[in-house]
Amino acid sequence: MKITTIGIDLAKSVFQVHGVDARGKAALKKQLRRHQVLPFFANLPPCLIGMEACASAHHWGRKLEAFGHRVKLMAPQFVKPYVKTNKNDAADAEAICEAVGRPNMRFVPIKNTEQQAVLALHRARQGFVKARTAQANQIRGLLGEYGIAIPQGIGHVAKQLPEILEDAGNDLPGVFRKLLRQLGDHLKELDCRVAELEVQIQIWHREDEASKKLARVPGIGPITASALVASIGDAKSFANARQLAAWLGLVPRQHSSGGKQVLLGISKRGDTYLRTLLIHGARSVIQAAARKVDHAESWLAKLMGRRNKNVAAVALANKNARIIWALLARDRDYEANYGMVA
Repeated sequence: MKITTIGIDLAKSVFQVHGVDARGKAALKKQLRRHQVLPFFANLPPCLIGMEACASAHHWGRKLEAFGHRVKLMAPQFVKPYVKTNKNDAADAEAICEAVGRPNMRFVPIKNTEQQAVLALHRARQGFVKARTAQANQIRGLLGEYGIAIPQGIGHVAKQLPEILEDAGNDLPGVFRKLLRQLGDHLKELDCRVAELEVQIQIWHREDEASKKLARVPGIGPITASALVASIGDAKSFANARQLAAWLGLVPRQHSSGGKQVLLGISKRGDTYLRTLLIHGARSVIQAAARKVDHAESWLAKLMGRRNKNVAAVALANKNARIIWALLARDRDYEANYGMVA
């Protein structure tokens, strides 16, 4: 009996496998330890393998594809409806096996090692930025207990903290001064870590043609461009530009019924980090556009005349997402005046 489709429920140590033949009849139900996975699939004839896009899924996908198997990754929320009964490893593996064979299933492209490495830089940087913000807020809050107010912004904390420590007239206890000095050193250390990771991202960006191509779009810098290239991978896996925008959560959420279209706010699906970078970049474009002479007749100016700045920023981020798809999927360079009538 030839196995044509297999679903794997990934885990740290124990992997549940469920396989079916061409008629959909269960032909394999097996539990594998971690060290047994590769030898088992190396001796198995090539087939379709489905997995949830979770931790280590891209690693196992690359390994199994090297054996000639066709590996498909799916978002866990798309697999959940196929779980028939209570949740357990065997039921999950069976649901994955059923879901991967659906003709309308949406799949996640398998990332290569370089893409994962760049995304690791971004995730580490994001963690340090979050820790730096928390540290600055803690210093500001502790000083507020002694009646010393520092304006919002990390730059104000770094600038005013040395002056506060040197001021002998603010009646701060010696123990508290020592604590503030330690917290200030920690803040500087976090700032250095962020700067070091940004340098590494910049180096990768300058060596990648696709990333440099995206950075020419207004509102997209090296940080955003490198994160998008590493996350998207092959843009042709999206059928059109709107699919990419929807994948980033930048399209309206629907609650339609009975032929009546009801559009709500943006869906906010997908990667929050990428969506945040695009929207912040759009805000910077809006601020800079107001100072340009030709801004009055532009698409952005007309939009801001009808909507507030936040809505305009999201709309511009949506537009940039569609431009990104066109540049990557069609291998084109950005042209600012593309499509304008001479």
